[in-house]
Amino acid sequence: MADDAEKEAVPGANDGEPKHVQQPAAPSPGTPLVRGRLAELGAILSGLLYFVAFAGIDIWPLTFVCLVPIYLSLIGQTPKRATWLGLLTGLAMNVGGFYWLVNMLRTFSGFPTPLCLLFTVIICAYQGGRLALMGWLFGRATVRGWPAAIVFAAAFAASELVYPLLFPWYYAATIHKVPVLMQLADIGGPILVGLVLVAINLAIAEPLRARLTASREARIVSGPSSEGRLTLLVDRRVIGAGVLSLVVALLYGAVRISMVNGRVQKSEQARAGYVQGNMGLMAKRQNPGEGLRRHRQLTGELRDRGVDFVVWSETSATSATREDHAMTGHAYRDRFAASLGVPTIFGAVLYRVDPDRERWFNTAISTDIKGELRGRYDKQFLLAFGEYLPFGDAFPILYKWSPHSGRFSPGTSLEPVIVDVKGTEHKVSVLICYEDILPGFTNRAVGHAAPELLVNMTNDAWFGDTTEPWQHLALSKFRAIEHRRFFVRSTNSGVSAIIDPNGAIVDGTLSTPFKAEAHDGVIRWMTGTTVYEVIGDSPWYLVSLGIAVAAFRRRRPQTARHDLGRSSV
Repeated sequence: MADDAEKEAVPGANDGEPKHVQQPAAPSPGTPLVRGRLAELGAILSGLLYFVAFAGIDIWPLTFVCLVPIYLSLIGQTPKRATWLGLLTGLAMNVGGFYWLVNMLRTFSGFPTPLCLLFTVIICAYQGGRLALMGWLFGRATVRGWPAAIVFAAAFAASELVYPLLFPWYYAATIHKVPVLMQLADIGGPILVGLVLVAINLAIAEPLRARLTASREARIVSGPSSEGRLTLLVDRRVIGAGVLSLVVALLYGAVRISMVNGRVQKSEQARAGYVQGNMGLMAKRQNPGEGLRRHRQLTGELRDRGVDFVVWSETSATSATREDHAMTGHAYRDRFAASLGVPTIFGAVLYRVDPDRERWFNTAISTDIKGELRGRYDKQFLLAFGEYLPFGDAFPILYKWSPHSGRFSPGTSLEPVIVDVKGTEHKVSVLICYEDILPGFTNRAVGHAAPELLVNMTNDAWFGDTTEPWQHLALSKFRAIEHRRFFVRSTNSGVSAIIDPNGAIVDGTLSTPFKAEAHDGVIRWMTGTTVYEVIGDSPWYLVSLGIAVAAFRRRRPQTARHDLGRSSV
C-alpha cells in the first residue's frame, strides 16, 4: 500500500539535490492517521452520513462517501480502539435509523417512555455491534500486516453476513432508488451490491489517505516544517478497483435490465390487486369487523376492475380461528371468502391448544374464486417484542411484565400457496412481515418452492408515520432482483406496492401511507434460476473465513515487501 512505501525523495536543505532516506517502518498500532477525538468525530460522521443516505431520508449520493471518515479513522488504530470507533459509527447510524423503536416499545411493552428510551439505546448499541465487528476485524488484520483496503472490504462483507440483528438491514439499500446499480444482487445478493459501494468509498478515500500518511510521516522524519516536502504516494490499485467496480455495476445493470425486460414481455401475465385497509394497530384487535368490512369493500372494487387475484395484508382477517376449523372446516369460506368472487391471499391468526399451552400462528391463507382453501403458510421469523419476547419461553414472567407482547409460535414449512387463475394453478411464495428483508431465508423458500410470484403481507402500523415503512420497502426490493420475480407487497398502513423483477415500482401501484386504498397492476408469472439462487451467500462465507484467518495470522514479511515495491506514486 502507499503508506508502506520503502523510500521517499526528500529535497536537500542546502544543495537542492534529492537525498533518499529510509522510510520509517509501517505505522504500528497507536500511530493512527487520525488521532484522538478527531477519529471519534470521523466515526460518528460516517454513522450520520450512512443514516441520511439510507432509505427514509434517501439522500443516496452520500452513500459514495459515507464510509470515508470511518475508514480513515480506523487506519493505524489498535484492535480495541478500532472496535470502539466501529461501535460509534454503528450507534450513530442506528439511533438515527431506528428512532421509531421508542414508540414501538412503548406500544407493545407498556413501559414508561424513559425506560423505552433506554431500551432503544441498548438495542441500537447492539445493532451497532455489526460495525464494531467490522472495526475489530480491521484492527486485528491490519496489525498483522494485511492491506487496509482489502481488509476493510472483507470485514464489511463478513459483518453483514454473520452478525445477528434484531432488525436486519443492508448497506445496499441506500441505492434502492437507483435500479441500475442494484442488478448485481442476482449474482451476490445485497452484500455484493454493498461491496461495490465500499470500493467507491475506498477510491475516494485513497488520495485523502495518502495526504494524511505523508503528513504523518513528515512529522516523524523531520518534524512539522517538512510536511509539505514529502512525495505524495497514492495507491492507484485502490482507485482503479473503485472505478472498475462502478463501471462494471453500471454496465451489468444496463444489460440485465434489458434482458429481464425481454423475458417479462414473453411471460404469461395476470392482473394483481392488493388491499391496504389502514386499520389502526389497536383498532385491528378491538374492531376486527371493521377491518374485514374494509377489505371486502376494496376487494369488490378490485374485482369490478377485472383483477385476477387479490392480496390482503398481514392478519387482515384478525379474529383468531381454531386451526382445525380453518383447515378442515369452512370457517373462512362461510365467513367471507366465498363472497369475494376472486382468488385471494389473506393474513389470518390461527391457534391450537396443545398439552403445554396454546400455540398461535401468524398465517397466510389462499382461497380460490369459490372461497375454498388452497394453501397455508405460517410465519417463521417472528418479530421481537411484537410477536415474542426474547427469552420469554425460558422466563415466562417476562410476558407478565410486557402484557402487550404477542406469544406466537414459528412455522416450519416452506410450501407455496396456490393461486388458481381461470383454472390454471400458480405457485406463490408468501413472506410475512420482515421475512421479505431476509435474503438467505427467501433464497431457501424460493429454492424449495420454485414459485412464479413472491408476495409479502405486512403490518407496519406498529411504527407509526415514520421512516420505517419506507426502509422496509427499500430493503425488500432486492428480493425481486435476486430471484427475477414480480413481487406484490400488501401492507396494512403502507407502504404497499408491486415491484418488477428489476426492483422498480410498477407504475401506479405505490400506495399512500395511512390511507385505505386498493391498487392493481400487471404482473407476469415467471420462473427460472439466478446465480444467487444457486450459490447463495457461500462466497461471503469464504470471505468471512478469510478475514477471520487474517485477524489471527500474521502476514509473511516477504509478501508484504513485495506489495510495498508495487506501490504507485
